[in-house]
Amino acid sequence: MVLTATLGLLAVCAVLVGLLVALMDGQSKKQEGNRPPGPKPWPVIGSLHLLGQYECPFEALTNLGKLYGEIYSITLGTTPCVVVNSFQLIKEVLITKGSHFGDRPNFIRFHKLFGGDRNNSLALCDWSDLQKTRRKIARLYCSPRFASVHYDNLDQVGCAEIVEFLAELSRATKVTQEYKVKPLIQAACFNMFTQYMCSTRFAYDNAASAKVVRTFDDIFWEINQGYAIDFMPWLLPAYKGHMNVISTWAQKVRQFILSHIVDRHRRAIDPSAGPRDFTDALLIHLREDPNLSWEHIIFELEDFLGGHSAIGNLSMLALAAVVRNPQVGERIQKEVDAATGGKRNVNLFDKPVMPYTEATILETLRTASSPIVPHVASQDTSIAGYPVEKGTMVFINNFMLNCSEEYWEAASEFRPERFIKDGKVTRPDYFIPFSTGKRTCIGQRLVQGFTFIIIASILQHYDVTSSNPSSIRTYPACVALPSDTFSLTFKPRNLASAHAR
Repeated sequence: MVLTATLGLLAVCAVLVGLLVALMDGQSKKQEGNRPPGPKPWPVIGSLHLLGQYECPFEALTNLGKLYGEIYSITLGTTPCVVVNSFQLIKEVLITKGSHFGDRPNFIRFHKLFGGDRNNSLALCDWSDLQKTRRKIARLYCSPRFASVHYDNLDQVGCAEIVEFLAELSRATKVTQEYKVKPLIQAACFNMFTQYMCSTRFAYDNAASAKVVRTFDDIFWEINQGYAIDFMPWLLPAYKGHMNVISTWAQKVRQFILSHIVDRHRRAIDPSAGPRDFTDALLIHLREDPNLSWEHIIFELEDFLGGHSAIGNLSMLALAAVVRNPQVGERIQKEVDAATGGKRNVNLFDKPVMPYTEATILETLRTASSPIVPHVASQDTSIAGYPVEKGTMVFINNFMLNCSEEYWEAASEFRPERFIKDGKVTRPDYFIPFSTGKRTCIGQRLVQGFTFIIIASILQHYDVTSSNPSSIRTYPACVALPSDTFSLTFKPRNLASAHAR
């Protein structure tokens, strides 16, 4: 999350108008009343200036935790917040008292992305019976059980698209081995999702789909950022242009989904035959459930189709880790060669015999430490005995959880083997990249399954390096990369030779 230069301007203005009478006592651990300890806020901006001193605000939150402990309070703008830094307290918020913290931040940007109401989004909405219904509809398709019909379909769709992807990558790298692969990966991920959820595929040279894939990627980057306006909505006039851009993105995505996917399904659907895919299931539920509206269905489909951007960005981060740690790529290649015998492409059912590849994805998630969307107290409650008022925003400091030496040996090093025990993938309880509790990411099996196929397939067929490793920039506490990001070098492998070794 990145704060803009607005913070510096606001701080200067605050000095000029004499608003900085009560400066923060940075070393004090005592707070008036019963609130958790924390820094004393400045007028108007609260403690936003403390976050603006770091590239990543979660680094600031972690360092403040060293001063104030595993739970502390902080005011951002005029928004009261609580930060929890230990797994014990995170469990209290997300599991033990999950029903007390079911709401989401009321950021203007979130409303702009979802037709003026963030409650249209499954991830950014407040918890309600409607959201439980929408998650129930999605669970069968977005959390497919191993060896189920839907899991088989997931494998078939992923493997079929990889054939198209590898052919396109081969054509591109014959022109130049150094290649900006992210748009192609995102297009492949989009097709995996549209084929799996909508029985629809788009050619890579389809200009309309390429544009919407780019727009989805821009939106994913946007959601992973933070701005002063999130906590000081009175800044809206200064952000008018940016908000108009966000609204335009959302409208373009929605129109594409309506015209290229939903309208075609509506004309061909046969409710008596049962759903062919997730899109049919949504449309059938719309007819049968009076509590569901047309907007609920469209935004739910949009939400899940947008998940392809997370897979593309995660795949890019995994490839960046391979370039920085060549031994990781070599071990993945040995695994995939052993699993396939050099005679076929990798598939999802190879996962049990490829634990290192799966562990590499988990280690990428750990080191990326993508922030968990903040929760908001939906009622007066407490954390660790401290009272928390309704409307208080709660930050789950996943960055501290993933990067602390308290939880991980050599936490700063990229070590996939930390997730392997006795030849099998294991995850410690405190590793929660998809959150936990009732608001855990419902699409995590899609993310892990498709990412596995992409990474394993690329490394099965190519050695991936970079002519300029210093150009590979990733961002702390962020699983997103800008749409225009680094190039990678792809050198075709001699599979027969590799298998012989």
